[in-house]
Amino acid sequence: MNKPKPAAPAPRSPDTAALDRALTATAAEVDAALEELLPRPAGSYGRVQEAMRYAVFAGGKRLRPFLVRASAGLFGLSGAAAMRAGAAVEVLHTYSLVHDDLPCMDDDVLRRGKPTTHVQFDEATAVLAGDGLLTFAFEILADPATHASPAVRCQLVSGLARAAGSEGMVGGQMMDMLAPDKSFDSQAVMELQRLKTGALFEFACEAGPILGEAGGEARETLRAYARDFGLTFQITDDLIDTVSSAGAAGKSVGKDEAQGKATLVSIFGVEGARGKAAELAERAAARLDGFGPEADLLRALPYRLLDRDR
Repeated sequence: MNKPKPAAPAPRSPDTAALDRALTATAAEVDAALEELLPRPAGSYGRVQEAMRYAVFAGGKRLRPFLVRASAGLFGLSGAAAMRAGAAVEVLHTYSLVHDDLPCMDDDVLRRGKPTTHVQFDEATAVLAGDGLLTFAFEILADPATHASPAVRCQLVSGLARAAGSEGMVGGQMMDMLAPDKSFDSQAVMELQRLKTGALFEFACEAGPILGEAGGEARETLRAYARDFGLTFQITDDLIDTVSSAGAAGKSVGKDEAQGKATLVSIFGVEGARGKAAELAERAAARLDGFGPEADLLRALPYRLLDRDR
């Protein structure tokens, strides 16, 4: 269980139809899990729970739960444990979006084609909803229903805490807030994105071998895959911000340029950024050469990002 399976070449023409079916199925399953897990509005504090549910069910591709489930599947796990861990990652991801959208941060009014949480409710409620989602993610992971082993649950909790903290997502957001007043080069931009966006992708991919109680080699392989995948994701996201419309993207666009933030698109140009994204997608897929056909969906996923429009 600790060693990757014999080599299998990365597909040159990924089966995107199979991937799309798997993404749709996982999204439906994680939504069902979240429906059961999230507290329902009750009592005098029900408004914050309503806001939590509004943010979580505002839409989304559920990529992070998919990464948890697909990576867990490499080690023979695809059931409730993977789904609960994936739900925890999605809940924490949603908290980060709620707080990123606040007037004191990015001051966005549109998320996933709907009013942001602070617009739909109010700013104070959005802050509390984000706080509630952040802490609830760890409640899910700490529950014995996620895994019978206390050691595994502790690794999941500590791993997600690192990914979300000052040397992960929070640190990346700090860099992003400073970005308009800095002249970031490509390395600094990639470091920002590795922290703000990539750290949670890395945990989502590492959660699989943690759940499967696999060794360090498998974990590092999947972390390396996630680093390349995360940068591919961010470049394509920046391309959407540059060339798409708010209606097509389901969120505000053009803000990075308006604020004077450096991105890999502004540094490399649109075509250069597309080339970099393609290069990273190919490298991410190649990281999984040591795994068998069970990794085909993960291999196909970075290529699928190259066609995204939102």
